[in-house]
Amino acid sequence: MYAVIESGGKQHRVAEGDLIKVEKIEGEVGDAHTWSRVLMVGGAGETKIGTPVVDGAEVQGEIVRQGRSRKVLVFKMKRRKNYRRMYGHRQPFTHLRIKSITVG
Repeated sequence: MYAVIESGGKQHRVAEGDLIKVEKIEGEVGDAHTWSRVLMVGGAGETKIGTPVVDGAEVQGEIVRQGRSRKVLVFKMKRRKNYRRMYGHRQPFTHLRIKSITVG
């Protein structure tokens, strides 16, 4: 069984036992997290597609790790104007393990 969930403005296809990387979610390692915005559930039996979400469907997960991605360097330059700026950005993320998918 699999589900499509929405987290951090992005959609993720998940199944039980999957390890996914999403935008940062507040919480400590080992905390549980539940998604009620399940857009689709499929796999065993019929596929249920939400309008926009599937009623009564939930996905439970557990926070495995909090971290920050690799640095992305941003460089701006205007030729012949002696203008140069460089800065870096590290996006925070959360690794989650999907525990269960329930359909109500």
